[in-house]
Amino acid sequence: MQTNKTYEKEHFKLNLARIKKEGQNFEINIDPDLAIAMKEGQNIAISEILKSEHIFFDAREGELASQEMMKTIFGTDDVLKVAKKILDDGEIQLTAEHRQKVRDRKQKKLVSMIHRNAIDPRSGLPHPVQRIENALNEAKIKINEIGKVEDQLQDILKKLQPIIPIKFERKQIEVKIGPEHAHSMYTIATKYGSIKENQWLNDGSWFGVIEIPAGLRNEFLDELNNITHGNAIIKMLE
Repeated sequence: MQTNKTYEKEHFKLNLARIKKEGQNFEINIDPDLAIAMKEGQNIAISEILKSEHIFFDAREGELASQEMMKTIFGTDDVLKVAKKILDDGEIQLTAEHRQKVRDRKQKKLVSMIHRNAIDPRSGLPHPVQRIENALNEAKIKINEIGKVEDQLQDILKKLQPIIPIKFERKQIEVKIGPEHAHSMYTIATKYGSIKENQWLNDGSWFGVIEIPAGLRNEFLDELNNITHGNAIIKMLE
């Protein structure tokens, strides 16, 4: 098998996407964050993901794949088309350092999701961030760095339930605000949840029902009262 070795051996660690076909590895050098984002469904150009527009047999050795072999196995020697097939059907291999970086970032997102959207059913209050982090460590949760946190949430919650009780629920809050603060309501509502009922009254006041995650109730009420200086009429709905 003839190979082209036009690159010096890499002396640093690479983030790669790799696929094995007909006994041969095909590799590309990638921007790991963009590659993960593409795997998670974002529309990102292949050319942006590639660190170099080359297909390798062995990227660390700088061993380029031959055009003949690419044509035989992929039906094309177009680098971008072959790279897309590798990204679509192959696996992403991150350096240990970058893998940990991605996991840390996704764990922060996971903790924030649980803290903001769930409550402790015993108290009706959100779990503190530190309690959630401790529970994740105790449950030995391993977050898959390739995949959306949202898609992993249900499996993670099953593992957390024996350690801390978690309940996801939404609350509806009836609000009436005077005309001097009514314009602020849409900004607050879209920040915390969604507007289920919406009515402008004759005097310029606003009346509506806002649905928010139960864990955000206190935070929402604090901001609402701060903006209206306590001059909002608020009713918690069942």
